[in-house]
Amino acid sequence: MKNNKYLERIYNGVWKENPLFVLLLGTCPTLAVTTSATNGLGMGLAATAVLVFSNIIISALRNIIPDKVRLPAEIVIVASLVTVCDMLMEAFVPDLYESLGIFIPLIVVNCIILGRAESYALKHNPILSMFDGLGMGLGFAIALVLIGGFREILGAGTIFGFRIMPQGYTPISIFILAPGAFLVYAMLTALQNKLKLPCATNGDAIDPDHVMCDGNCTMCRMGAGSYKTEKKEEA
Repeated sequence: MKNNKYLERIYNGVWKENPLFVLLLGTCPTLAVTTSATNGLGMGLAATAVLVFSNIIISALRNIIPDKVRLPAEIVIVASLVTVCDMLMEAFVPDLYESLGIFIPLIVVNCIILGRAESYALKHNPILSMFDGLGMGLGFAIALVLIGGFREILGAGTIFGFRIMPQGYTPISIFILAPGAFLVYAMLTALQNKLKLPCATNGDAIDPDHVMCDGNCTMCRMGAGSYKTEKKEEA
């Protein structure tokens, strides 16, 4: 794994720096759309597509975009890709499109997208950036499916719409309501901390020298100041 930098980027996003379970980023769509495994998969794949293509484009243009308009340019690129994704989903998967609703356009402001653009795509070539986006997107999608599946099983007795619980099972409806989302996410975070697994709320388990984003936005080392310093050093 260490010798293959491309597979390392995928492993990094899926496990080592999972954007949801480790960095605790993108929690707004997570809590809102994971009422079922299907919704989680749909949102995860949509975010993955935007991550991959935005990373490629931003990386390819990293030496062309003026530093003063870096963020506006990134937002325009991401917004354009999200618009395309939104229209394709409306055309080909209208039921899923209706279920996800406003949270598809809101991918534009998903901190995972801009976070990877700032911390990785601006500093690496398009191929590596593509694999980084793919890894982060898959990690996000897997996390959404797991949370959505857990909530769907307990809240409806089904998974991907197929019943798996006995007929006598009484669904715990709170798990498919808003409070259930917070409850599941809190339990997962508490479990990670208990097991001393890497997590933004368990700082002792994160090596700050080897994590691109540790979830602490107020003390971010990869922000605009660091970016300008690196640009000067490269020059």
